[in-house]
Amino acid sequence: MDFTTSALILSWVAIALLALVVSGLVRQVHQLSRGQVVREQGRLGVTPGSAAPGADALREENLLADGAETLLLFLSAECRTCAEVLAEAARLEAPPAVRAIYAGAAPPATADAGVRFAEHRPDLFTAYDAIATPFAVLVGPTGRVVRSEPLGSAAALGALLAAAPRDEPSEQPSEQPRSAR
Repeated sequence: MDFTTSALILSWVAIALLALVVSGLVRQVHQLSRGQVVREQGRLGVTPGSAAPGADALREENLLADGAETLLLFLSAECRTCAEVLAEAARLEAPPAVRAIYAGAAPPATADAGVRFAEHRPDLFTAYDAIATPFAVLVGPTGRVVRSEPLGSAAALGALLAAAPRDEPSEQPSEQPRSAR
């Protein structure tokens, strides 16, 4: 095999690898833009202090804890950072109650984490304006949004919880220990 043939083969291999990288990037852009609506510039998520969208229905589905803080984590099964955030949330010793919400199917690791979760709920992603994953919404015991923001890492979850102002608990009973749905 001479130099020209080797260079030609190497060039085709490089082109094939670049095509794979580009197709992966196109797939990620498609996932990020799927279902995304044109929005005004400004804040992401539900405005802190406002009522949590669909709070009564979420309580009926056991996605909001009665009289206790609830951390709603909007996650994607394909997102590695989402898995890290879920693992970090599962390690929380104290409130808030943690709920994982997926637009599609939840990965098996969600049930293993011992966190209650909801699958196939793109309606909640829209209602809470969770346009990226992982996205966290901390709902206070009164049903009002305390914090709402995207998370860039598992460490950002701790920072979000540490910086969140706390509501006064209501007189309703607090939540029982977490279990998978």
